Amino acid sequence: MGIMGKDTVWIGSIVVDCTDFPRMMAFWQEALHYIPREPPEEGCVVLKDPEGRGPNLTINLTSEGPLDPYRLHLDLYSADPEREVDRLLRLGATLKRSEKGEDFVTLADPDGNLFCVVNKKGWSFGRRA
Repeated sequence: MGIMGKDTVWIGSIVVDCTDFPRMMAFWQEALHYIPREPPEEGCVVLKDPEGRGPNLTINLTSEGPLDPYRLHLDLYSADPEREVDRLLRLGATLKRSEKGEDFVTLADPDGNLFCVVNKKGWSFGRRA
């Protein structure tokens, strides 16, 4: 198995199920500054990083609602986490957990799916600046 061989595997997309597709698509597009890879189909869209750096995010309409307890969530890294949390709250996220001394804040998107904003002050897109 070569590193660049045909059997190499990678994350192609992270899937977020939702019950309010238009609102979720708008929220995640604005939250991540992503664009649709192709025009949305009925209840499904793959959002992509226009600069090609991050993984795709698929928004998928479902009727099952958020699962409790959840088993997968997104960690959004930010060099300016306070500003990002404020921006995401203005976009429609809700605050779920913010503890003094922790390096992350837990939010929920408009459909109730949890995600975290992680403090990466001094970092630039996944690397220490």
